[in-house]
Amino acid sequence: MNKIFEIPLYPYTRSPDQDAQTPVRRKVVVVGAGPIGLAAAIDLAQQGIEAIVLDDNDKVSFGSRAICFAKRPLEILDRLGCGQEMVDKGVVWNLGKVFFGDRKVYEFNLLPEEGHRRPAFINLQQYYFEEYLVKRARALEAEGAPIELRGQNKVLDVTDKGDHTVLRISTPDGDYTLEADWLIACDGAGSPIRAMMGLDFVGRVFEDNFLIADVVMDADFPTERWFWFDPPFNKGQSALLHKQPDGVWRIDLQLGWDIDKEKEKKPENVIPRLRAMLGEDVTFDLEWVSIYTFQCRRMEKFRHNRVIFAGDSAHQVSPFGARGANSGLQDTDNLMWKLGLVIGGTAPETLLDSYDTERIHGADENILNSSRSTDFITPKSETSRIFRDAVLDLSEQYEFARPLVNSGRLSVPCTYDGSPLNTPDALPGGPARTRPGAPCPDAPLDNGYLLGDLGCRFTLLTVDADAPDTIDEAGITVPRLALSAADDATGALAARYLGDAKSAIYLVRPDQHVAARWDTYDETATRAAIRRATGQE
Repeated sequence: MNKIFEIPLYPYTRSPDQDAQTPVRRKVVVVGAGPIGLAAAIDLAQQGIEAIVLDDNDKVSFGSRAICFAKRPLEILDRLGCGQEMVDKGVVWNLGKVFFGDRKVYEFNLLPEEGHRRPAFINLQQYYFEEYLVKRARALEAEGAPIELRGQNKVLDVTDKGDHTVLRISTPDGDYTLEADWLIACDGAGSPIRAMMGLDFVGRVFEDNFLIADVVMDADFPTERWFWFDPPFNKGQSALLHKQPDGVWRIDLQLGWDIDKEKEKKPENVIPRLRAMLGEDVTFDLEWVSIYTFQCRRMEKFRHNRVIFAGDSAHQVSPFGARGANSGLQDTDNLMWKLGLVIGGTAPETLLDSYDTERIHGADENILNSSRSTDFITPKSETSRIFRDAVLDLSEQYEFARPLVNSGRLSVPCTYDGSPLNTPDALPGGPARTRPGAPCPDAPLDNGYLLGDLGCRFTLLTVDADAPDTIDEAGITVPRLALSAADDATGALAARYLGDAKSAIYLVRPDQHVAARWDTYDETATRAAIRRATGQE
């Protein structure tokens, strides 16, 4: 057993807030010290904004849980200060194989295009992810940043007071009351905060159960994603095998709907299933076992006055496609720069409405893809099963059928088409992938990579175009990052940011999404775009 599960990383200590005569008002309280809550607090602390993290636990999550992290979240984690640790520890993979019965029908390669700092995907247990985030939070705290982790602080009640919320909190030393200007609920799929406020999800619950097992073994399986439809060791169901660090392998086995979950989790029932899959000659140890039921649902709204939901507390998807933690990190990346501007008095509170608009769009996109994957993996009718099996048979020999095979469309970042923060596209011939609302793709530069130079602020990116070195508009200072297509001998910068245009100017948001773009500098248009991107127009 990995001892990281047993070590309190943010043990309970009594806070001065518990001894105050009247409830202390805090700027931002984050409920939940999982990956999404920690990322939210770190982002705020890096902006110099007070963030208090409350959790009823004091350790990292038990079991691997989320394991597959895509390039975009790794780029976000670079800005939060722990991307490199993730990549150094994680298992990088790009090859996937799909099996039908006992035969391989095809394989796919996710090898990313050249010119990106980060890989397409890594596999890494969630407990390591949380450990790195806690270490980063502690480092910021040691530097004097306004961040604090409070373990064994369980929220019992939340009251909306209009311009703040009031929380009643249980600790080993008794209850206390805390006030928060803003409350960020990152307390997971079962969100007690959501329940306290009488809110719920809308969407689908899929009638199926999957067994997840973390297995420690010294196996010679390659570093690939293997997915089986109707395998001989799990007839009529599906299975998934993924490699993690430290000789740990993730195995998912579909069990069906009408099962006794507690019985199925017992080692005497799990081990024979794994032996049937791995072979009698493979020696392994069980590290963690769980059973999950699919849900593809979300809240109708993520923002409820001064209480804002992010991650699994706001939306849920099936695990196929790695869209859970990956989308949660994009929630906080979208929200925290906006909240920072509102708290600082630069932007109106209505800017936060765009969080709802943009991230509900992202959640709906994830739910659509996740539902389609689940429907293919677990057909709901005999007709659907016949169609799926025919597609799998055809995919073995015919390339046209392979895009129809859906073992989990893997996570990609959302483009915020139609966002109220976007300025209409004004770059004739510009690449579609960098249109307003799109996340900026990375590109190699002489001194590193583009995304590292963009950082986490508004930036005016110019490619073979003139513009002022700095623009000050509506309380926002926007520095220029001046580049030339000649800065990248590979041609990636030109392909991704110029297309057929000779020059380009991009207004890039702090979350590195494109707010506006033009072929030449227009001061009036640029200033208007800055106001629009900050909810001031």
